[in-house]
Amino acid sequence: MNILFIEDDRMNRRVVRDMLDVAGATMTEAESAEEGLQLIDTQDFDMILVDLRMPGMDGITAIGHIRAREDEKAKLPIIVVTADAAVDLRDRCIEAGADDVIFKPVAMDALFDAMGRLLARDSDGMLY
Repeated sequence: MNILFIEDDRMNRRVVRDMLDVAGATMTEAESAEEGLQLIDTQDFDMILVDLRMPGMDGITAIGHIRAREDEKAKLPIIVVTADAAVDLRDRCIEAGADDVIFKPVAMDALFDAMGRLLARDSDGMLY
């Protein structure tokens, strides 16, 4: 499994990379939303993890760009990884096109549970 993590904080990327290593997943890092969008153009991923608050383009805007694509990559599962605790945050992320939201500090069980739920869906978004 190849996962793209769009996150500006190096330590957060390292923590998630260590967790994904345990599961045998490969993680590609992008330090900005712009870099992440470029990587999506040139590489294949099974899932995207994206932070919300980054310099330049934020995560919500990046999700909008991904969902606006006219290819299969527009349907990639997206999990928001954020420290933001706003009351309506989950709804805003889902409305923007995210499939799930997990909170920092990232717990391995929360990450793997969210990934498992998304991987268990079929092409119509229904759970197996």
